[in-house]
Amino acid sequence: MKINNIYLEDVFDFLKKVDNESIDLAIIDPPYNQKIDDWDTFKSEKKYFDFTYKWLDLTIDKLKPNGSLYIFNNTYNSAFILTYLVSKGLLFKNWIVWYKKDGFSPSRRKFVNNQEVILFFTKGEKYTFNYNDVRVPYLSTSRINAAKKTGILKNGKRWFPNENGRLCPDVWEIPSVRLTEKVNGKTIKTLHPTPKPESMIERMIKASSNPGDLVLDLFSGSGTTAYVAKQLDRNFIGCENNLDYFEYIQERLRDEKE
Repeated sequence: MKINNIYLEDVFDFLKKVDNESIDLAIIDPPYNQKIDDWDTFKSEKKYFDFTYKWLDLTIDKLKPNGSLYIFNNTYNSAFILTYLVSKGLLFKNWIVWYKKDGFSPSRRKFVNNQEVILFFTKGEKYTFNYNDVRVPYLSTSRINAAKKTGILKNGKRWFPNENGRLCPDVWEIPSVRLTEKVNGKTIKTLHPTPKPESMIERMIKASSNPGDLVLDLFSGSGTTAYVAKQLDRNFIGCENNLDYFEYIQERLRDEKE
């Protein structure tokens, strides 16, 4: 299959054509079974997890021995997916909490949901993780500025802050696309209902791949993973079976190329 291409194809038909152990990094934003659209609606929970485990099995085969895998989902589904991936021999690295800062969903029978989950797994221990490329700003600006001059005494040694920031934690405070792309202070309807922020995808790609690596983008949606991968000099390959989304991805990738 040609790389740097998104295919208009069913996920299972597509994955059967991808070479085994050819993928360096997979970033997957699958259906959640939250019934936000036809593609996100399943007849039962069992049907949903049968579907999920089937594409997971195929994806695992496509990862290189040193490959990495990020999967988006809600907290409930992620608990089952985590257990399944562990049973398949993948190595758990992080349960990343994405704090979306995305509106308010009132709930008087439980705590209000204000997060999504990103599971980070690797296929082996010799995986890529460029921790210096994904540092984030320190929380206490004044304390860090002072520490640049004299350092902070820790365990009998002087610690000086890294000029590129602190190591990235597993809670990501990144506003959703609907909050960052407002027009005149109002949220606008996007073609795809759940696009992911480019900055978040950029963090995953920088951390878990190197230039020239091949990134897998299943359920491509708005094409953000492919778009960002190309900007960061990575290769990509993926699929989307919705024609409207597929045509939008092609236009977006053409714009990036130009």
